[in-house]
Amino acid sequence: MNLEYFISKRLITTKSYKSSISSPIIKIAITAIAIGIIMMIVSVATGIGLQNKIREKVAAFNGHIIISNFDNNQSEVSKEPISIHQNFYPKFKAIEGISHIQPVASKAGIIRTDKSFEGIIFKGVNKEYNFQNIQEYIVEGKVPNLKSKRTEEIVISQHIANRLNLKLGDVVQTFFLKESGKKYNQIGFTIVGFYNSGLQEFDATYIIGDLRHIQRMNNWEEDEIGSFEVFINDFNEIAQKGEEVYNEIPPTFNSMTIQEKYYSIFEWLKLFDTNILIILIIMIIVSTINIIVALLVLILERTQMIGILKALGANNWNIRKIFLYNAFHLIVRGLVIGNIVALLLLFIQKYFKPIKLNPDSYYVSEAVVDINILHILGLNFGTIVICLLVLLIPSYIITKISPIKAIHFT
Repeated sequence: MNLEYFISKRLITTKSYKSSISSPIIKIAITAIAIGIIMMIVSVATGIGLQNKIREKVAAFNGHIIISNFDNNQSEVSKEPISIHQNFYPKFKAIEGISHIQPVASKAGIIRTDKSFEGIIFKGVNKEYNFQNIQEYIVEGKVPNLKSKRTEEIVISQHIANRLNLKLGDVVQTFFLKESGKKYNQIGFTIVGFYNSGLQEFDATYIIGDLRHIQRMNNWEEDEIGSFEVFINDFNEIAQKGEEVYNEIPPTFNSMTIQEKYYSIFEWLKLFDTNILIILIIMIIVSTINIIVALLVLILERTQMIGILKALGANNWNIRKIFLYNAFHLIVRGLVIGNIVALLLLFIQKYFKPIKLNPDSYYVSEAVVDINILHILGLNFGTIVICLLVLLIPSYIITKISPIKAIHFT
């Protein structure tokens, strides 16, 4: 073992290959591994970060699970009311992992100014509504005060405000058809805040205000609402929790997860998993090929040394381990460099956000990163294991080297 250690140290010492033909090959291999791990870490961090952020946005405006009357199924507008007095409200005690439940209702209408108008959906909420979920998307102003009497304060999207040239404090006239369909309700709302979610499905349509306006316009009782929004602790359990909620609610109710309601968005998000996997495979292949080439060059350069070791009694596996130690050292060097650069790039993006994205295409205005230590460690460990396993194949060439021919080799 001492002989192996000495020779291994001799092989990986810079001076031992600095002037040899293997020097540029080794540098290329280290560089390839560094670039590979940079691409893998950045791809995973940005891909998962974007997925998580979009999921958070969709959930912030809808909850994770929506409970409503079957007549409201797949509808953005509350048609038939349901009673707020349910066994699962305000606490869903029968199911663990549910953090919050809030009653809401919605009604289609028109918002009009002197020069233009827009179709809107008025989302009515009450004092139980958790505005903390959307607080980060409030770009100006405040949220409505719903803790006292019915209020005309509303929050609208920056998208609608820009199209209608509205500003904070403006009173806007909105019109909602009555249930008969022949007349309409007119309400003057005061804008107290602007939000910008980056999700066109919400920004182009929704305004948020007092639920009691919808109850009055629809002739509902004070304890009647349109639906419940349910929030869970772990998004990865959304399918399971959705099934549990469905089994616990009354048979006249229906439940739907946001994955089901916004199927196209979440199917698009799944493509990121495929893209990340493809990048990981390509980077592993490139890194492995380069380290294989470096190992083969080292073996061919030290053919005489291999012959001498065999003549001294060293077996093939001991000699192969020497070169695998050397390859491991090169892999680690590349990984250390790559990790430092990758983390530097991720932290720059996380805190300074130099890379911007088109929100119409990606639902976010800048690249979002998720710096997960477990993911980074897993990528590094996986790279080392895969490279070393693959390197067992080229190291097999050592067993074919004849001591007599190798010693005479010049």
